[in-house]
Order: sequence, then structure tokens, then C-alpha cells
Amino acid sequence: MTTVTDPGTHLVVHRTGPRIGAEVTGVDLTRPVDAATADALRGAFRDHKVLVFRDQHLTPEQHVEAVRLFAEPFGHPTAERHPDHPLVYPYNVRHTGKASTWHIGGLWRSPAFAIESLTYDEVPELGGHTLWADLQAAYDDLSEPFKTLLAGVNAVYDGNPENYAQGSRKTAPDETTTEHPVVLEHPLTGRKGLFLSSSALGLTGVTEQEGRVLLDHLLRHAASPDYTIRFGWRPGDFVLWDNQATWHYAVDDYGDGARVYRKVIGVEPLRTAS
Repeated sequence: MTTVTDPGTHLVVHRTGPRIGAEVTGVDLTRPVDAATADALRGAFRDHKVLVFRDQHLTPEQHVEAVRLFAEPFGHPTAERHPDHPLVYPYNVRHTGKASTWHIGGLWRSPAFAIESLTYDEVPELGGHTLWADLQAAYDDLSEPFKTLLAGVNAVYDGNPENYAQGSRKTAPDETTTEHPVVLEHPLTGRKGLFLSSSALGLTGVTEQEGRVLLDHLLRHAASPDYTIRFGWRPGDFVLWDNQATWHYAVDDYGDGARVYRKVIGVEPLRTAS
């Protein structure tokens, strides 16, 4: 683990993987954060793409304000809302189901969510970890001719937000679709990365048969262990990730164990001062 202390703040960033992922200490997100620390946090987020803050025990209001340091919190039009805050979305996997596929959040809209974040209330005694994969690193490793091909390809997704709410059976009419390029230039950094999810209905810009082969290859490539980081959880942990540079997978290895958490979504991400 590589540790970096930010000069001028108490922030300490512990790098946890060679590509992405860091644990951050030296900041209490239950209290107001000064401008210098907020800017250092945004810099760490830009560099590491997944940030974990242990033992924060955020209230719903504090969770929203923590996300506001990085992006504008978003009101999901169809998701169940927390009774204490309309921008917080509660999940209990025993009722809402498990997110055990590689995916990106908010693909029903354009642009998709910039940031997603979770605060954990209950976790299984063993297991229940989450994987993230670096989609920008996955893109970097493609050949130049393949990158040229992908520049003209989009992926098609169900565009009905009702099918993305907690516990949705995905039975709402999917007459509306949304397209996203399979290669995204990050709006803040300009770095290119793959941008796709296992929920893709198909690809445009190629034939249907080419699309099936191409999509299968891209999904397998982007999920390679070579690009991943893995975190386990304790109650009170807070995590946020760059939804435009990574995708994630909630490991289903804990049977009917408890996994209860709250989500806050961010759009319109904020830049660092430098």
C-alpha cells in the first residue's frame, strides 16, 4: 500500500491497487469540510477513481453533503427514497435483489451518472465484497486498429428509468432506448475508456452478428482481473466511485446474509482547482 499525505491538509490517501482504488483517512465527513480539503479529495478521486472512507457512519444528510463535495446530488425519478432525505435511496438485498453483474449506473439517461456512492448499514459476517474494474486501463490495452473500429460503435440500453429502481423486475415497457458510445472521453480528464455494461441490448455501427461477437469480447476484456480492485465492508463505511471511468460487481457469496446500504448519486462532477 502506497501512502500519500496531502500538504496543507490532514488528508492521507492510502493507495490500495496498482491501477485504481484508495482508502482515505484524516477527514471526518460528518463535519463540514474546508475548501482545501475538498479540493484535495477531488484530486484523489480523479487519480484513484474509487475512494473508501472507513467508519464514517454518515447520516442521510451527511451522505448527501459528502457527495456534494464531488458532484451535484441527483434525484432519481423512479427510485424509492429514504424517509429522512429525498436524495438518498435505501437498499436491502433481501428485498431489492443483488447487483451481481458487471454494470454502470444510470445508463437509462444521457449522460449516465457521474458518481455513485454507498454508505453501509449492515454487511454479512463474511463475503459481500465489491469489485471495480478500470475501464480506461482496459481501453489502453486495446490495439490501435481495434480502437479505430470502436470509435464508431454505440451500445443500446433500456431507456425506461422504472426498470432501474430498487427491486425492479424490469417488466416496465422498454419502448424507449438510450445509446452510449462504447468509448467515452472522460468529461473532466479527457482520458478515453471503455464504457459499457452487461445490460447492453446490442451495438450499433456494426452488423447484428458483428455486434454479438464484439460485445462478448468487450465485456470479457473489461472484466479481466488485470483491471480490478476489491474491497470488503464494515458497517459505517462510505465509498464513492467514478461511474464514467469504472464499472462494478457486487460479489454474491454470502447466501441470505444481510447487506443493507444507502445510495446517493452524483451528476455534473466538480473540477479540482489545480
